[in-house]
Amino acid sequence: MKRNGRQAPTGPIRPAAALFALLALLSAGCSRQAPLPVFGRVSRFALTSQDGRPFDSHALGGKVWVADFMFTTCMGPCPRMTSQMHRVQKETAALPGVNFVSFTIDPEHDTPLVLAAYAERFHADPSRWYFLTGPAPDLQVLNRDVFKLGDIDGSMTHSTRFVLVDRTGRIRGYYRTDEERWLEPLMAGIRRLAKES
Repeated sequence: MKRNGRQAPTGPIRPAAALFALLALLSAGCSRQAPLPVFGRVSRFALTSQDGRPFDSHALGGKVWVADFMFTTCMGPCPRMTSQMHRVQKETAALPGVNFVSFTIDPEHDTPLVLAAYAERFHADPSRWYFLTGPAPDLQVLNRDVFKLGDIDGSMTHSTRFVLVDRTGRIRGYYRTDEERWLEPLMAGIRRLAKES
């Protein structure tokens, strides 16, 4: 049967199928997020890890990693930050190639032996989480010039932010650990970078 010169539909109209197709199109459009910003690049560094061995930043190549600056005798935010990093370590257990790096701001005290005991206290996985020490000038360059978090000047004040780094060594995010909802945005950033080729 024709209506106005057009063939009438011969089967029943399926509104559910049409609605599903529309929702699929809309969700595809909403899922196109802007890429995470790039704040800089981590230059090559060579320090010493908690096992006393030389650590070259090339070991982090091709991996997503989270960095922070701390010191083991800190009675303020450092234990909280390290506990938070441990939580991220647990949350990312199923994501391959996600690492963690904690740089000391007190290299005179934080020897590899001291860092190893601290790492064990917080159940750090030594295959994924590195506690690094080295010459104060090298750590200063990393803290101030590379990560842009401040100075290592003997005052033992430091940033409480986590820094997210992508597989190519680019800094892609800063996350304040003193905020109530710190974990969700950091985990979202890690998952996004983990999917990037």
